[in-house]
Amino acid sequence: MPQVSLEQWQTLLAVVDQGGYANAAEALNKSQSTVSYAIQKLETSLNVRVFSIEGRKAVLTEAGKALYQRANTLVEEAKQMEDLASQFAEGSEPVIRIAMDTLFPEWLMLEVIEEFTKQSPLTRIELRETVLSGTDEALLRKEADLVIGGRVPPGFLGDPILQVEFNAVAAPNHPLHQLGRDLNYQDLRLYRQLVVKDSGSRDIDAGWLGAQQRLTLGNLRTSIDAACKGLGYAWYPVLKIQKELEQGRLIPLKLTVGGIRNVQLNLVYADGDYAGRSIRLFGEILKQALQKLNL
Repeated sequence: MPQVSLEQWQTLLAVVDQGGYANAAEALNKSQSTVSYAIQKLETSLNVRVFSIEGRKAVLTEAGKALYQRANTLVEEAKQMEDLASQFAEGSEPVIRIAMDTLFPEWLMLEVIEEFTKQSPLTRIELRETVLSGTDEALLRKEADLVIGGRVPPGFLGDPILQVEFNAVAAPNHPLHQLGRDLNYQDLRLYRQLVVKDSGSRDIDAGWLGAQQRLTLGNLRTSIDAACKGLGYAWYPVLKIQKELEQGRLIPLKLTVGGIRNVQLNLVYADGDYAGRSIRLFGEILKQALQKLNL
């Protein structure tokens, strides 16, 4: 068992932070003799001098300085434990697991996380980026509490939160841009299409045209980089390639039909109406962020 109580450590901090025994006693609403006794008992229990008296002022010894720093951490951790217990009592979760389709803007998700941590600083967040069926499976396997994906699996309810527009694009030097006319389905099939691998076990090929050449990549960012290098064409979310479009590193393909696609992203709670307080809070912050940006 610890020989020094948390109250004694708090007294030590008060003496240092308030600049003396008298001020500490006033801050703690205790008598000065009680404060002095608490420090004496702490020093006796640890067999170390924490303060030395210089004139009429108590000054920390070298050992006292080290103990003061550790005491700050100890008292802060104790406070966090109490706050965490209070959150549990109110129905909050210690950790929330989020599965986010890579179509969702990662910069916006980070802003949402930043705001959430301000309101619920002790709740841990596990963010998992998914593609196609990987998002569904996170729900069905109970690996996520909140999901952002393009489908709402049977047995779940979802709120539409974001319409994602895709553009068919390729690098400026890609042969498709050199044909000098509107492109059709047969034109596209003659060239390499870039595809992002499904992160789930179903290995869905959403949007693949059956092109003779195909390059499958592990994530969206790598695929975009590959397109910029002229390795193929693909449909990308406009929100994800704004910089590349502005810089001219990617140019929309002139298709007779199908150059623009749209996918609806949905917010789904794994436990539906029984979702916990922290999960609901995260969802509300997410919706508010989207409303502010008119996305």
